[in-house]
Amino acid sequence: MNKKVLLRDLGRKDYKETWDFQELLFQETLDLKIKNRREGTGLTTPNHFLFVEHPHVFTLGKSGDMGNLLVGEKELRDKGAQFYKINRGGDITYHGPGQVVGYPILDLDNFFTDIHKYLRLLEEMVILTLSEYGLKAERSEGETGVWLDVGTPFARKICAMGVRASRWVTMHGFALNVNCDLGYFDLMVPCGIKGKAVTSLNVELGRQEVNVDGVKQKLLRHFEALFEAETIREKTGV
Repeated sequence: MNKKVLLRDLGRKDYKETWDFQELLFQETLDLKIKNRREGTGLTTPNHFLFVEHPHVFTLGKSGDMGNLLVGEKELRDKGAQFYKINRGGDITYHGPGQVVGYPILDLDNFFTDIHKYLRLLEEMVILTLSEYGLKAERSEGETGVWLDVGTPFARKICAMGVRASRWVTMHGFALNVNCDLGYFDLMVPCGIKGKAVTSLNVELGRQEVNVDGVKQKLLRHFEALFEAETIREKTGV
């Protein structure tokens, strides 16, 4: 098992450019797995973890409802936002400045072959990170992601998740709101769930801004512990 994970922080990067890069890494890993099975080469498959911040963009998962985007093309342009239909699970999601987005591209054969466990560990990584800021974050039954005040009229989502997997190789991931402009969430029905609010870490802490690098460091520390992995930082860039 290869539990080394190559880490890249891409900084602020266009969504489509990053998606293409994910697809490249994803396909390289799939191709190597197929070659190993056909030829018995036994070559080690890589694991990757990308951090990125996107300009304003809305993405709709393959099973999502287009009706959950509440504005048209002109309104999106006026807001400086893009829109993409993509190949992850889940419904509609927003990405934008002030959000920590993580894309683990892992060969789960190197860890465990259980997508449900994979999603729960990603949620746990975020829950443990938020606990370091004094927040009691939780899962909400039947709703992937991380929430605050679950089961109350004040339930609000702070982290969205959506993944794709093939032959136990993952892509896409999570989006944690850290210093987000929450007004963009009013342009959609977040994750297709009506009647529940969205929040951001800086809002919950009553701060103008939370240090993003500190959040990333905490996420990585919990990721390494939960996945029993070692992250190795690579050069930035796509």
